[in-house]
Amino acid sequence: MNKLRATIGLSFIMAIGFSCIFLSSCRKKTRDGMIIFTRFPKKVQNINYETGDSLKYIPQAQIVELDPDKPEASLKVLTSDYYSARAPQISYDGKYLLFSAQLKQNDPWQIWEMNLKNLKSRQIIASKENCTDPGYLPLGRFVFSKSTRYGKVKSGTSLFTCNLDGSDLQRITFDPHTYFASNIMSDGRILTIDQPVYPKHGDPKYMILRPDGTKTELFYKGTEGSNLSGQGLEIANGRVVFIESDKDSPATGKIISVTYNRPLHSKVNLISDTRGDFHSVYPEHSGKLLVSYRKSESDRFSLYEFDPDTKTFGKKIYNDNDFDVLEAVEVEKHDRPKKLPSEVHMDIKTGLIVCQDVNLNDTQLSVKSISLPKTSNIEIMGIDSSLGIVQAAKDGSLYLRILADTPFQIRSLDKDGHVIQSCDWIWLRPNERRGCVGCHEDQELVPENRIPLAVKKSPISVPVPIKKIKEKLIDTE
Repeated sequence: MNKLRATIGLSFIMAIGFSCIFLSSCRKKTRDGMIIFTRFPKKVQNINYETGDSLKYIPQAQIVELDPDKPEASLKVLTSDYYSARAPQISYDGKYLLFSAQLKQNDPWQIWEMNLKNLKSRQIIASKENCTDPGYLPLGRFVFSKSTRYGKVKSGTSLFTCNLDGSDLQRITFDPHTYFASNIMSDGRILTIDQPVYPKHGDPKYMILRPDGTKTELFYKGTEGSNLSGQGLEIANGRVVFIESDKDSPATGKIISVTYNRPLHSKVNLISDTRGDFHSVYPEHSGKLLVSYRKSESDRFSLYEFDPDTKTFGKKIYNDNDFDVLEAVEVEKHDRPKKLPSEVHMDIKTGLIVCQDVNLNDTQLSVKSISLPKTSNIEIMGIDSSLGIVQAAKDGSLYLRILADTPFQIRSLDKDGHVIQSCDWIWLRPNERRGCVGCHEDQELVPENRIPLAVKKSPISVPVPIKKIKEKLIDTE
């Protein structure tokens, strides 16, 4: 009997021992708390902000893993089988890694996903065009940037979404711009850098839109000549942080913070007293920021911890004299964003847009002394040609039905046909309904509580029938 008890006791102890070993092994395989980043053997310099290409297509880059508790002994290359890889993104459960990569030197950039438990990768997107900057959407989909051509535009980058098995590919941006560095906000919308490329290059800005491509609007734009170089990411207290440089010092990126509710009017420079250059930023679960920073152009970008509340550096996490350390992310579980409903109906080929008053604009609101000529007509411009000229209603309102997924601009004309103002490119998704207060109006402006005269009649269809385009006028009265 005593022998049996001893045997049972020994078996119980061994079982506990094996369980501890197994659980310890599982914890290691989850990689929780590890830091994954992109490293680049050449020094980051001469960034081409006009196209964003030097930010998206980095040659010979590698994605590596680092244990922050053992920075010198734990570095592991995760993408040794690729010519170049970058843009790491962690899934919401902390188990997978999305990234963009070139398998061979002359291959187009494509999208891959890695299982962080066994470090095995699979290709999700196989395209003839370059595909970069992926980001996880809720419920088994992701967004990424893909090179596109549109009419007269020889090059650009549009946003696409698809399932994680590569199926159900959908384009969601349709203007002749370049989109990259996308991030999914907690409310389910996509925050992305929009770089104008046609009809001329312009300053980049952050745009925000729904994952179905609807309700696109300006989120943030810096001063004239400023540049943006990475994702805009949410941190505590309803703030969003990103890297921006101004035209006087394009090689000196700064950490900028704005509030989510008033991004156009709440800019704060978090490192105003710090010299040097920041390349990328990532919010840790602790509330601190992982930042890629160098003191001067002759130095390498290294990985530091930064406190956004005290605006001070913490410890240096990692540096390498042979590599720039960029695009760091932390392996951890994080909250899944909201899944937004979609109004897109692909069987409907048009969308609707209403403007309350085409004569109302931000210039007149902000500078009381400025008085622009009153708009007589509105011309809707496509990429290749005019889509028609229409008259606004007596109260300045406008109501249009426009062919879906077609980029257009609305420009106001005076009584002599001269252009007063022209808005940026717009598109409407199938069945989308959009509204605006005026032309270039303050983004925080609330519309008057009145029914526009234009909506009391049927919307004007655009493109206007060719006969009417030749006549150059459609009367809405």
